[in-house]
Amino acid sequence: MKLLETPMHPGAVLKELYLDPLEINKSAFARRLSVHRTRIERLAKGTTGITPDTALRLARVFNTTPAYWVNLQTNYDIARAAKEIDVSGIEPLVAAWSDSTADGSV
Repeated sequence: MKLLETPMHPGAVLKELYLDPLEINKSAFARRLSVHRTRIERLAKGTTGITPDTALRLARVFNTTPAYWVNLQTNYDIARAAKEIDVSGIEPLVAAWSDSTADGSV
C-alpha cells in the first residue's frame, strides 16, 4: 500500500525495472532511443520527468504503451503535489437538482 501513497519517480522505475536488469548503461540506452545521454541520466536521477516524446520512445523500446510511462509520471506528480498543496479550505460544488429535473423532465 505504501507504493500507492508514494509512487516511485518514473526514472527510478526505468532504472530499477529495466536498465539495471538489462545491464545497459545510460549512454548506450540513450543512443538506442536517439536522444541525448543527459536526458536519460536526468530521468534516472529523478531530476526530469517523462515527456510525451520520451514516453513514445520508451514504449517502443520496451514494448509497453506511452500511457504506461505518462501515467507513472502523473501518479508521481499528483502524489508529490498532494503532500505540498492544502486543498482543505476548498468547498466542493454540489449540483442543485430540483424535483422537476430529478425525474428527467425539464
